[in-house]
Amino acid sequence: MKPVYVINGFLDSGKSSFFSYTIGQPYFQTSGTTLLILCEEGEVEYTDKLLKQTKTVVEKFEDEEDLTPSAMMALEVKYRPERILIEYNGMWNFKNFRLPKAWRLEQQITTIDASTFAMYYTNMRSLLAEQLRNSELIMFNRCDGIDEKTLMNYKRNVKAINQSAELVFEDQNGEIDMTSEEDLPFDVHQDPIRLEGINYGIWYLDCMEHPDRYLGKKVRFTGMVMHPDGFPRDYFVPGRMAMTCCANDMSFLGYACAWKDASRMPERSWVDVTARVAVREFSEYEGGEGIVLDALEVSKSRQPEEPVINFSA
Repeated sequence: MKPVYVINGFLDSGKSSFFSYTIGQPYFQTSGTTLLILCEEGEVEYTDKLLKQTKTVVEKFEDEEDLTPSAMMALEVKYRPERILIEYNGMWNFKNFRLPKAWRLEQQITTIDASTFAMYYTNMRSLLAEQLRNSELIMFNRCDGIDEKTLMNYKRNVKAINQSAELVFEDQNGEIDMTSEEDLPFDVHQDPIRLEGINYGIWYLDCMEHPDRYLGKKVRFTGMVMHPDGFPRDYFVPGRMAMTCCANDMSFLGYACAWKDASRMPERSWVDVTARVAVREFSEYEGGEGIVLDALEVSKSRQPEEPVINFSA
């Protein structure tokens, strides 16, 4: 199957600059033809010299309904490319994007202009969420003049939609380090770390990215009990539902938790949990290893006044 690399993002977010740089790098060279499909044209153009040197042919699509699997297969027959690059139009709903069966999505990348992110997040959140949802790499560029607290908020907004993506923030000097504990809304040195409301969601996302920050520490929070299929009897998942985009776009945030009486707790009941954070092998996780909570105390609790964490607020 032919590998396909897709880059999406709104107009002038840096898509063409990223692809133009990438296809010119020695590590990205290939002996065959590269098919570049453009769905919109920004300020940066691909030079004839670059296209010739990299054996890249360009095809343009102006209307979303024209970018169909059959249209792409026609290009397959015409060029017999070794790989395909698609620069997707940010105003097209990525939920409708389909590839021919002979092609496979190798990587999806999203570029974001940090100076306009707040506007798009406020006014076009559904479109933005579809761009971000399955991206492996999300790049915030043009971060100059934006304070770190704001960037950290942007990071949490994105992580709430796509927890596994790699995030990169860049200004004119290069990549920005976004790992400061001081920007967290809770004290990581508290014993236990108390996580109420949205702070639980922020901790969940930060713990996934920086597990060493919490390794061996105790946390306390109120969570809903879930019993995923196939989990051992002495494990459950306490967590919270989170709204990442709209009421129809919800996800459950929770880590596996070891507790001797786990099987006795009713599904969707509420509990107060005090647990120690660990990282170890757990077969039910993809990859086998991940964050596991070792419960020290679990007691019945009431449903919080706001049971759903609202990242979209």
